[in-house]
Amino acid sequence: MSVFLPTLKQLQYLVALNDHGHFGKAADACFVTQSTLSAGLRELESLIGVTLVERNRRVVRFTALGERVVEKARRVVREAEELGDMVKASGDPLSGEMRLGVIPTIAPFLLHEMLPAIRRDWPELKLFLREETSAAACDSLHRGHVDCVLLALPFACGEVDSAHLFDDRLHVAYPRGEMPPPHVRPDTIDETKLLLLEDGHCLKDHALSACNRPELRAEARMLGTSLHTLVQMVDNGLGVTLLPQMALDAGILNGTAIEARPLEAEHPSRAIALVWRKASPRGKEFTMFADVLRNAYVAAQAQVAQIPAT
Repeated sequence: MSVFLPTLKQLQYLVALNDHGHFGKAADACFVTQSTLSAGLRELESLIGVTLVERNRRVVRFTALGERVVEKARRVVREAEELGDMVKASGDPLSGEMRLGVIPTIAPFLLHEMLPAIRRDWPELKLFLREETSAAACDSLHRGHVDCVLLALPFACGEVDSAHLFDDRLHVAYPRGEMPPPHVRPDTIDETKLLLLEDGHCLKDHALSACNRPELRAEARMLGTSLHTLVQMVDNGLGVTLLPQMALDAGILNGTAIEARPLEAEHPSRAIALVWRKASPRGKEFTMFADVLRNAYVAAQAQVAQIPAT
C-alpha cells in the first residue's frame, strides 16, 4: 500500500491560511503568489482525498476535519522549525535571525535605547521585531511566529521559560493644579478619576494588582489605547493614571504639566522578562540574549542618570 505524505511546504501553506483566513494574506506570509499557495493546497487535498477548506468569494472556512488537520500540521511545522533552531543553537550564538515579540507598553520606551547597543555589540544578529499586546504576543510565541517575547510579568503565557531582566516601578501621574501627596498610597487614589488602558494591555492588570483595590476594576475609566493617549488625557485634566518608570525615563511627560509620584504599595512594580517556549533548543541562546538586554538596560539607565534635570 502506497503512503502519500504531504510536504512541509504544503503544511506551511495550510497553517498560514488558517492564521490569516485569506488566500492573499496567507500567500504574502509565505512569500509566494496566491496561485502557488492555492495550487499547493489543492494538491494536498487531492493527495489525502478529503476537502480541508471550503472556498467561496467572501469566506475561507475550514471543515471540521480541516481544523483537526491544521492543528496537527501546526505541530509538525513547529517541530521542523525547532529542528532548524537546534542547528542554529549548535553554531555561533546570537547570530542569524531572531524574531522578538514586544508589547506596546515596552517597545516605544525601551528599544530605542537598547537596539543601537545590540547592533554594535552583536552585528551578526538580525533582530526582527513584532509589536503586539501580551495575549497576542504569547499566542504568536506558541504558534511559532516569534522566537521569544519581551513581556511584563506576571502574565499567563502558557508553557514558557523566562529570564528576569529588571523591575519597572509604577508611578501615579497627576494633572496641573492637582497637588499630589508626597507618598501616593493606593487608598489615596480617587477611583472616579483613574484612567487606565483598555482591555488587552497587561499594564492595566499590573496597575490594578499593585493598588490591591478590587473596586477599582469596576470604577476605573479604562479609556486609553496607549500610554501616550493616557498622558494627553491627564494633561487635559481628565483624570489621573499610572505610568511605568521606563516611560518616564523615555520622556513621555516632556512638554506636559503632569507631575508623577512613585506608587507606595506592597508590590509597586511590574517585572520585565524575556520569555520563550519551554524546552526550546535555543534556550541557552535566549538566556544569553536576556543578559544582553539586561546589560543594555543598565547602560541606558546610567546614561539617563547623567542627564541633568530640567
